[in-house]
Amino acid sequence: MTTPSVLFVCVHNAGRSQMAAAFLSHLSHGAIDVRSAGTQPADQINPVVVAAMQEKGIDLFGQIPKVLTTEAVEESDVVITMGCGDTCPYFPGKRYLDWKLDDPAGAGIEAIRPIRDEIEALVRGLITEITYA
Repeated sequence: MTTPSVLFVCVHNAGRSQMAAAFLSHLSHGAIDVRSAGTQPADQINPVVVAAMQEKGIDLFGQIPKVLTTEAVEESDVVITMGCGDTCPYFPGKRYLDWKLDDPAGAGIEAIRPIRDEIEALVRGLITEITYA
């Protein structure tokens, strides 16, 4: 059996997709290959997102936003988009999900915590779905 793979995509790869990828890596204990990317990656991860994830014991320090590539989509079983709309490439045979999440850009930690917690809940559900499918 091959290891399932998930790609999280948002515009800047500096907030939502980074949190989702970090939660999936952490909670799946390596049972799922995880990627994240952005259609227009930022220069760095949102520092308030980094602080919010540290509250959960997950360190995003050293992570950098990555550009979305065709190869990343091709190599993934599941592609989860978060606000990138029509700029995300579509490949037949891939499973696509679109998670409607507020954008944490420019928000303070009080506003980011609920986004972070919603992402964690979605990731926990995804793990159950993937590992018991």
